[in-house]
Amino acid sequence: MANQVQDLTPQDVSKGLEEGRYLLVDVRERNEVAAEAYPAGVVVPLSAFDPASIPDPQGKQVVFACRSGKRSVTASLAAQAAGLPYDKHLAGGILGWKAAGLPTRVGG
Repeated sequence: MANQVQDLTPQDVSKGLEEGRYLLVDVRERNEVAAEAYPAGVVVPLSAFDPASIPDPQGKQVVFACRSGKRSVTASLAAQAAGLPYDKHLAGGILGWKAAGLPTRVGG
């Protein structure tokens, strides 16, 4: 079975975070996150990506996110290759998130 990554819109992800359904995993580098971060989430930089370092989502669905939506796909495929069922990412990344008018914060 081919690995697939499901695109989620910023609105989908925002709603899922508010409802406690999603765990956002930001795979950008720490300096990027320090400049601008998603309102909630954990940081697991892709440069040193280890699927085992993703916290237990405790029943939530993991959604990967990055700057533009490329690294989040890479992370999802890497997690799936490691046997994890994490097949969702934020399409458009933080650029799309901001374009949708959703809030960011300074510092990760």
